[in-house]
Amino acid sequence: MTKVLINTDLDAGLIQKIQDVSEGVEAISVSSEGEALEIMPEIDAVLGSVTPAMFARGDRLRWVQNLGAGVDGALFPEFVESDVVLTSAKGIVGKHLADHAMALLLALTRGIATAVRNPNFSQRWPIRAASWELAGRTMGIVGLGGTGQALALRAAGFDMRIIAVDPEDVEAPDSVEACWKMDRFHDLLAESDVVAVCAPLTRESAGMFDAEAFRRMQSHAMLINVTRGRIMDEDALVKALEQGQIGGAGLDVVPQEPLPEAHPLWHMPNVVVTPHTAGGSPHRVARTVDLFCDNLARHLEGRPMKSVIDKHKGY
Repeated sequence: MTKVLINTDLDAGLIQKIQDVSEGVEAISVSSEGEALEIMPEIDAVLGSVTPAMFARGDRLRWVQNLGAGVDGALFPEFVESDVVLTSAKGIVGKHLADHAMALLLALTRGIATAVRNPNFSQRWPIRAASWELAGRTMGIVGLGGTGQALALRAAGFDMRIIAVDPEDVEAPDSVEACWKMDRFHDLLAESDVVAVCAPLTRESAGMFDAEAFRRMQSHAMLINVTRGRIMDEDALVKALEQGQIGGAGLDVVPQEPLPEAHPLWHMPNVVVTPHTAGGSPHRVARTVDLFCDNLARHLEGRPMKSVIDKHKGY
């Protein structure tokens, strides 16, 4: 019998869907870490988070399915150095993150944020004068994984030119003109009218948008970030926006969360901040359970699983 611990809130139908993967599966839902700790010695797989205390009691644990695409918060040393497989939601969250990235970009370039903040017809001509057409503009995507590729598809629909950088050998979709390695990161910044952060948070990506990176960007360029806030250096970001080194920013994630109410990013006219909501989708939970069920069947049959994380790389 393979015992699966469900460490997240699922309705009965989704729990039954997991149970139905095989007669040899027992799905056990818990509502607290205390409940989880009691049964961890019997558990083979976990859907949801695993704390160090839970991991220490996971004598039979072989696999963890993380609920999010980013796993930076799940990688404590004992887990990283173990043989326990980690899978994530990478590959199934890109659609709604990419939708949100385009919403942030359009809010900035079509004057929507200005109109909402200043509900007055006197804004009509200033907004018109400052508006962009995206066609012919260059979008530079940092991280061409699932989210980056979904965003490229949407940007192509606006007739944008698309370039990207990624540390891995990525098979770029036809809409992407070029995908360079990270040694050309500054080249991408210099060429882009829009720079979109679609990368995970790792040792290498933390703080990569520093003062030098912002100096390389064009003064009108828009920065869009829907993945991890700590990829940006906070002081450098605020300074770049205040001093006009970049044109604006659409941010669903910020270096410190929650962002204090008095923080200048909330109040800058060239910045749109949403409170880490890009991950919202009415389909997300069902898609995650579908991925877990697929991977559970693969696990039981000894086949390779999908969305496996290299725990040392962090993605």
